[in-house]
Amino acid sequence: MIAGAIGGGLAFGPAAARPRGERLKVLYNRAAQEHYPDQNPVIVIPGILGTRLVDGASGQTVWGAFDGLSPMSSDKSNVRRLALPFGDQSRLSGVAADLNPIAVLDRVSVKVLGVPFQLRQYAQILSTLGAGGYRDETLHPTGLDYGPGHISCFQFPYDWRRDNAETAAALKRFMDEKRLVVADGYRETLGYDVAPESIRFDVVAHSMGALMFRYFMRYGGQPLDTYGAGPTLDWTGAAYVDRAILVAPPNGGSAETMRFLLEGQDFGRPVAPRYPPSVLGSFASIYQLLPRPWASPIDGVDGERLFDARTWIARGWGLAAPDQDAVLATLLGDVTDPLRRRQIALDRLQDSLTLARRFHAALDSTEKAPAGFEPFLIAGDNVPTPERFRFDAGRGRLSPVSLVPGDGAVTRSSALFDHRTPSTWRPRVQSPLRFRSVLFTEQDHLGLTQTDLFSDNVLFWLLEEQRGERLERYAL
Repeated sequence: MIAGAIGGGLAFGPAAARPRGERLKVLYNRAAQEHYPDQNPVIVIPGILGTRLVDGASGQTVWGAFDGLSPMSSDKSNVRRLALPFGDQSRLSGVAADLNPIAVLDRVSVKVLGVPFQLRQYAQILSTLGAGGYRDETLHPTGLDYGPGHISCFQFPYDWRRDNAETAAALKRFMDEKRLVVADGYRETLGYDVAPESIRFDVVAHSMGALMFRYFMRYGGQPLDTYGAGPTLDWTGAAYVDRAILVAPPNGGSAETMRFLLEGQDFGRPVAPRYPPSVLGSFASIYQLLPRPWASPIDGVDGERLFDARTWIARGWGLAAPDQDAVLATLLGDVTDPLRRRQIALDRLQDSLTLARRFHAALDSTEKAPAGFEPFLIAGDNVPTPERFRFDAGRGRLSPVSLVPGDGAVTRSSALFDHRTPSTWRPRVQSPLRFRSVLFTEQDHLGLTQTDLFSDNVLFWLLEEQRGERLERYAL
């Protein structure tokens, strides 16, 4: 931070330090009070695990609120509820909608030994946009001067277990609905009569949400089938978006995904339950976070074979692990034959791997977005992050053999989609992606959204940085 006097006598220094919210108000409230046509409505897209999921029948929160005494992985009903449903017909295209996405997880409600407390998740992203003058439907920061008008900030909640192309179609429907809402607001509050189809959004997307958003930009709501022709690149989503801030996107995948799929994940017992591999492996989306074949995240396993279920069967990985039958029996309660249960699980595994390869191929083409769209990148580069693992068959565990700069989950090179390797290193980043600006931070995967540096730069890019100066076409 630069000490001294800046604009109108505002001093920054130890004796004049302001609380974060106060400083952001001084910097950005005036810009925030300028609305259409100078500012766009904003949509916040969380990553995997970032939306509260509620059982449609009972109304009970299945993900997003935890009791340290109850929802353990040994609770069969809890396991069954969070898994993406199987069935005798396990193809992903026929998966029923069993849980309702309610809201972006600003905080995770936790109860340990009967004492409630909260863990911050996306609260700072939402409060950052609130500090900038954006209205949010469920989170209303207090003490800020929004001016006589308003502009909307919308959370996009989605079922993060499902195929990202399916979620992209839901995002298109969401944007169509919010265009109508914003047009009504412009007319009633600001006196502008704006055609809904002319309204563009700015987007702040985190982690897997950024990958789904990139698919939406390229293909709109086109499905991504395991069989048949792939989607047609038509840049449908570009008509909806002006500026996008991609936060910690695993553009090249994340090796940590292998740990989730092979070992399951403990989200912090006794605060949160442990989910076994067969539950996490039921999610179509998680395979779409796997690294590209050339990255070879497991020593001794060719990256191409990683997307073939026969590799998983031969090594007893994930849904193919023999010790997962007890959990599969709870997930497929109506299927009493163990061999039939296993075949259903293997069908889901192969479908998910095939769909992941098609998702990667859809994102990896090098065509540039239409002129006028501006992508920004925020990524971590200071936390040692697994790039490659070794699998210990005896223990059934992974151990990292290569750690590189990143945010603990996504490496710096993955966020940049940098194709350089030690044997092909060059001075310049070798990536098909192009960003208008890149910000590197020292925090971890979620923590990088919870700093003043993040808030300050996001608000500057959304509210103050000039637009339309450059007409380059950026790759996305």
